[in-house]
Amino acid sequence: MRLAPLGAVTLGGLLGEAVEANRTGRLSHFVTDEHSPAIALFAPEIVANDEEGDWYGEHAGKWLVAATRAAVRAGDQALLARVVRVADYLIAQQDADGYLGNYAPSRRFMVKQPPKPVTWDGAPALRTWDIWTHSYLILGLLELWKAVGEDRYLTAARKIGDLCWRTLDEEGIAITDLGNHFGLSATVLIDPAAELYFATGEQHYLDLARLVLDQAEREPRNRLLSMALAGADPSEIATGKAYQLLWNLVGLAKLHRATGEERYLTAVRNIWQAVRAHHLTLGGGPWGGVAHRSREVFNPAGVFSPEAYVETCSTMAWIQLNRELLAILGDAEFAQEIERSAYNDLLGAQAPDGEDWCYYSFPNGRRTHTTYWRCCKSSGAMALEELSAIAYGVTADGAVAINLLGPSDAEIVLPAVGAVRLRQRAAYPFEGPITIEVAPAAPARFAVDVRIPDWAEHAALRVGEEKFAATAGKYARIEREWAPGEVITLDLPMPVAVHRAVQRNVQESLAPGNVPVAQEVMRYDFIAVTRGPLAYATGLVDGFKRGETVRFAREPVAVADGETIRLEPEGRAPIVFEPWYRAGGRQDGIWRLTWLGLAEADV
Repeated sequence: MRLAPLGAVTLGGLLGEAVEANRTGRLSHFVTDEHSPAIALFAPEIVANDEEGDWYGEHAGKWLVAATRAAVRAGDQALLARVVRVADYLIAQQDADGYLGNYAPSRRFMVKQPPKPVTWDGAPALRTWDIWTHSYLILGLLELWKAVGEDRYLTAARKIGDLCWRTLDEEGIAITDLGNHFGLSATVLIDPAAELYFATGEQHYLDLARLVLDQAEREPRNRLLSMALAGADPSEIATGKAYQLLWNLVGLAKLHRATGEERYLTAVRNIWQAVRAHHLTLGGGPWGGVAHRSREVFNPAGVFSPEAYVETCSTMAWIQLNRELLAILGDAEFAQEIERSAYNDLLGAQAPDGEDWCYYSFPNGRRTHTTYWRCCKSSGAMALEELSAIAYGVTADGAVAINLLGPSDAEIVLPAVGAVRLRQRAAYPFEGPITIEVAPAAPARFAVDVRIPDWAEHAALRVGEEKFAATAGKYARIEREWAPGEVITLDLPMPVAVHRAVQRNVQESLAPGNVPVAQEVMRYDFIAVTRGPLAYATGLVDGFKRGETVRFAREPVAVADGETIRLEPEGRAPIVFEPWYRAGGRQDGIWRLTWLGLAEADV
């Protein structure tokens, strides 16, 4: 599927409000010029003495990506001018060898590190995110080059890629010695290396991406490709760091696009399926951090906790991975995952002003807006700027694909037809009826593929009085002669869905004779509710309880009441839930409880 170009789609409704708050908030204020703290890090007098380095330089590349997209999407020339000014300042600081980081000379990735100590995460002797920072700078410079067509940005990005190639090939420095988590934070270079290949068509950038992957395979704990092909759970690769693992998979997906090699796609699909089955919250974000020294790693499959951590960076990377798979395979399940993550864990991490973000979110936990330098504030801004292009696409056989549901306007160009305007109007995601106006410039025959969510059993789809089949979890195709202004009506039943989860521990051992013995020694059952694409939450129960155990006489009773849901347990007053993303008014410090304990007799 070819996704919509920037500027072709205007989102409305919840997603439209979020991207506009992002443009006028975070992206307009965090960086304004070369004196902004995130860019001042690159000033020569500061770089010369920066022995600490760490990861703060990533904000520059992330902002370049997100702000460029926002400026093009909204036609914001003032924002685009600021992006150009900042990018020109950055490339003026680039060394002749291509280095554009914020580390002092002795700490740069081109300098061979002493042997790695034995640490839990395989960190180098000195922490280094230098390759990480350069990876984001490549992506940011390429994004701006595509937007304005000025070759100096492509040249700067290429110089970084060339320096990486010389370092890893000619200088013999291994990528896994240049990053934390057994090198997983440096192997993300696969993604920008592939993007350099797409931009230039030059083979040595594709060779760079493959070299990084080959070096990762030599690190026993970071055999990303072979472990994925063997069916490993993502928690078993390196440290299972969710954000970096998912970003590496984005790179693998792009390697498949560049080479057509099926093993890359098979590896990505294997991990995608494992994440989807075992490692997502009800709101669609990758979660982990239970009983682990890192809050940002996947837990073993089967581990559940209502207090699990969702890092907003991981939500961004999950959206990007699904974007790649949607482009490669065109399946509705990938668009569904993007929509679920966007309406829940992404919007739920953003504050209404578009400035503040949560580093961590929790199904059950306190909302905490994070501090100035934290990575997730820039990742959330990047993730939101993915959504406009994902909302619509063109399939391989020339149909319009409607990927994200909700108010929006688009102008999509079909190869055999020309421009087609589309307009979605709906109260979605709160209510099910959606109208989609289809307006080619002149009557023409073509197909429109409408995504039917997997929760939408018995969806009804029609144009005028003509009905069309609509299967939950698939695209419904409407192929016909379209006159300008004809309307598709999609009716999505949205009953409340009740979900159950189990937090348990099973003790496994061997009896005499090597007979396996397993005994469940701990079990807590939980209940939660969704409606349509939205997860729901309540605040502190009765105003002060961080948890509650509920009992039902028969099946759980949950009733939709406008945009809220009443859970009606036995023996107490109903508990009112509202959409998780907005629970408590999206204010810092409020509590959101998705999962309530379920009494043992009701299990």
